[in-house]
Order: sequence, then C-alpha cells, then structure tokens
Amino acid sequence: MPLPTDPAGRHRAIAETFTERARGVSDWNAPAPVEGWATRDVVRHLVEWFPAFLKGGTGIELPAGPSVEEDPVGAWTTHADAVQALLDDPETEAKVLSNPHTGDVPLPQAIDQFYTADVFMHTWDLARSSGQPDRLDSDFANQLFGGMEQFDEMLRSSGQYGPRVPVPETADITDKLVGFIGRDPSWTPPA
Repeated sequence: MPLPTDPAGRHRAIAETFTERARGVSDWNAPAPVEGWATRDVVRHLVEWFPAFLKGGTGIELPAGPSVEEDPVGAWTTHADAVQALLDDPETEAKVLSNPHTGDVPLPQAIDQFYTADVFMHTWDLARSSGQPDRLDSDFANQLFGGMEQFDEMLRSSGQYGPRVPVPETADITDKLVGFIGRDPSWTPPA
C-alpha cells in the first residue's frame, strides 16, 4: 500500500514503521551503518536535531521525553507523537518555518521535506543495525532519490551526507537511495 502524500499522513506511516523497528531492537549499543554511531544514535539524531530546527524556525518547542540513553523507544515515541500532534493540529497549516538556508516554507511542507524524509532514510539504518527488514517504500524512495540526485553536489557540500557509495544499475531503489546518502547497502553489523 503506497504511503499517504499529505504531510500528516506520510509522517504517521513513516513514524509507525520506525517505531516498529525501534521496538524490535535488542541491542541499542550495536554498531549502526553510520560511522561512529551505535543503534541508539539513530534515535538520538532524530530526537535532537529536529526540535532545535523547529524551535529556531518557528518558536515551537516540542515536549521533552525520556533520555535516549535510558529509554530509546520512549524517547522516540514521545518525540514522534509530538510531531504528529503538530501535524494533526489544523492551526499548523497557517504556520511558516523560517530558516536562513531554506527561506520561508509552510510548516507542514517543511516537516515533510526535511524531517519525515530523514526519518524514512534513517529507518534503514535502524533496521540494518538490528537485523530487521530494511526495504523502504519504493515509491517514496524513488521520489526522494530523484529529487536529491539533481542536487548531488550541494547535498554533499552540506556535510549532511557521506560520499556516494556506488551501486549496480540493477540495484533496487532502497540500495540506490542508501548508497546515494553515503551508506554501503551491503553493510551488516559485525558478528
């Protein structure tokens, strides 16, 4: 079933998948596909960067949850629920996120474009580091890959993505997308 295309619906679906993977993690200290990260750092990244970005661009503060060190699943679900509540609030439609790098963007679109897409891609990291199913929704992965590929040089220079990892032309879209953002699609946790 394809992902919804509205920001609230897409976030709900992507966050639910991430939550399922988080609940399936048995070792939060296991290495993750991002160099220097443990599995818990995937959650830490998402629950730390977005609240600061949101507050800086809108003044909106998300409620704090438990610490990622003590309760990664609780930290994630508190955060994801707060983002979903924001997207479900009809007043959010009229809000704008202002950022010197992005300009003024309607808040639902900003969340969808910058944050929900990040959750989607990091779902692969969490799944791969914990040995769970890691294939991403192919339609949305294609959409992201096509959009990002045209800004390859700019994205690389931002420091947010590692060097592109080459994949065979016949690779599936999940492998193409994770290779594009600097992950080795054949990465597996050390035994």
